Amino acid sequence: MAALRNLAIGVLKVTGAVNIAKTTRAIQDLPERALPFFGIGHEPDLPGT
Repeated sequence: MAALRNLAIGVLKVTGAVNIAKTTRAIQDLPERALPFFGIGHEPDLPGT
């Protein structure tokens, strides 16, 4: 688990996150915010599809 945590912190640092604690709290509240850090786009599902 420590290795995964360190990987996540490393990704945040490389992508330019200034405040790691604030960024991780924001991601914790809405996990889809983490997708752009890994090069994955997020398109919310449209109702009825």
